[in-house]
Amino acid sequence: MPVISAPQEFNTEDLYVNLREMYGFPLHLKCEGFNFAGSIKLKAAASMIEAAERSGELTQDSILVESSSGNLGVALSVIAAAKGYRFICVVDSRTNLATRKVIESLGSEVHTVSEPAAEGGFLAARLAYVQGLLATSPRYVWLNQHANPDNWRAHYRTTAPQIEKQFPALELLFIGAGTTGTLMGCARYFKEQPRPVTIVAVDSDGSVTFGGPAGRRMIPGLGTGVRPALLDTSYVDDVVHVPEADTVRACHTLARGGFLFGGSTGTVVSGALRWLAEHRPGEDVAAVAIAPDLGERYLDTVYQSSWVRDIYGDLEGQGQGQGDGERDGDGDGESDADGQEMTDLSSGALQS
Repeated sequence: MPVISAPQEFNTEDLYVNLREMYGFPLHLKCEGFNFAGSIKLKAAASMIEAAERSGELTQDSILVESSSGNLGVALSVIAAAKGYRFICVVDSRTNLATRKVIESLGSEVHTVSEPAAEGGFLAARLAYVQGLLATSPRYVWLNQHANPDNWRAHYRTTAPQIEKQFPALELLFIGAGTTGTLMGCARYFKEQPRPVTIVAVDSDGSVTFGGPAGRRMIPGLGTGVRPALLDTSYVDDVVHVPEADTVRACHTLARGGFLFGGSTGTVVSGALRWLAEHRPGEDVAAVAIAPDLGERYLDTVYQSSWVRDIYGDLEGQGQGQGDGERDGDGDGESDADGQEMTDLSSGALQS
């Protein structure tokens, strides 16, 4: 039985859900939400704070400030409370109410940006707000999750080795792309190993991370309006873009099986299943997808029928997206009318 004295000391590393029975595809889902922050972001938060403490940049007189769509904000709030730091989380109007309440309950402050920037959307607006705070006092310390190498190092040191331990013959790894910290940490680790592992990034439609056009995104977590500084596409073999309607469908399908996951996880699962349906790597392929979050903070959005209907219309009436429900008889993996862009980076289509 683990005995801890600080919340960041506990994290469940070895929990996987076998999705073969639910979907008919060989896929294991690594569950990263079972910690006191409720998401994979606790690892990055701890790594960045510890590095800032070691360097002397972060002291007890400092005020932490960070831009977050939600999960990192909660993770930083958890650690700030444990260590006695003041923390200001800069969010935007898309951030779930439940997430904002959690941050405030932990004693941190929430500053909400209500209007997107003309270029770069809400992320650019949040970053501009952070820069404004930094200009007012030297006490503010910005960890900058989008460019901080200790973000990806957290996953290089922990997430990737744990996956390799459980799946020594791993062939496929599906990773959601937000700040790309998890993606870069895991990709760098596995590209250094002698056995080849195909790294597939999963992104949201409307994200500019991999060079696509900017579009409306209502589910916080994956995707960006500004290309992350951490991203190096030379480590990525393929990219799948998932429409948000399919994210919702995937979440609902998982929930019907008793697994209440978050929006980021729904996107990753949808993208992974679509890729498997398209490429058909075989029934015995060793494939893992990383589930970044759980679903409790999405009860008023992804799992709220009126919210879904207002944003995406009648999803049942539109039909089910490929890869989001159980596999049918032929599982042809063709994209539906919503479309899903797949970009092969191994051909050099994108440059880092």
